[in-house]
Amino acid sequence: MRYAIDQMTMPDVPRVVEIERLAYPSTWPPSAYRKELQDNRWAHYIVLRDTHLMEEYAVTPQQELEKPRKNRLFPLSLLPSRPAITMSSPELNSIIGFAGLWLMLDEAHITTIAMHPDYRRQGLGEFMLTGLIDIAYDIGAKWVTLEVRMSNYIAQNLYHKYGFREAGIRHRYYSDNQEDALIMWTEEINTPSYKHKFQGLKNALLKKLEVQ
Repeated sequence: MRYAIDQMTMPDVPRVVEIERLAYPSTWPPSAYRKELQDNRWAHYIVLRDTHLMEEYAVTPQQELEKPRKNRLFPLSLLPSRPAITMSSPELNSIIGFAGLWLMLDEAHITTIAMHPDYRRQGLGEFMLTGLIDIAYDIGAKWVTLEVRMSNYIAQNLYHKYGFREAGIRHRYYSDNQEDALIMWTEEINTPSYKHKFQGLKNALLKKLEVQ
């Protein structure tokens, strides 16, 4: 399939921050994501890749030989054994979205889902949501919860589709405009009925993405 979900790693952070700035009016600093990946054992973050972009930005061995060489600043013995990923690398350029959650007791709390604007309304945010619910199963959560802007009806409709229901309001939750947040929870995700519904929705989505 064209799209793939991977675990977020430290070299992904610059691209993640770039996408977040395109997607949202207020953002986390790069240091916050690095701290999440390094120090928060309850945090789980993923990135979404467009594999076609990896092919587009890939450099052939001949092109690598033809690239102009810069003067080395360090002795060879001090250089890393594998080249660092830069902003021009296929791995970074292929990232088109990211998402994450925290495990809080038996609750998987979705902290963010962000998509590059050029890839919206193609089912890819839904693809990341299914990836997060899969993680919730893997880490032993019983429920999945999140906050969403009161004005974001498109996202709310997606969450309703996956069994989220309104559970309250966080007043003035968003710092950029003081908008309220709607708190949403799933039913218990380990029930046979929810598992059956989730798997059916996920399978239908994968078939849709395979033909795009």
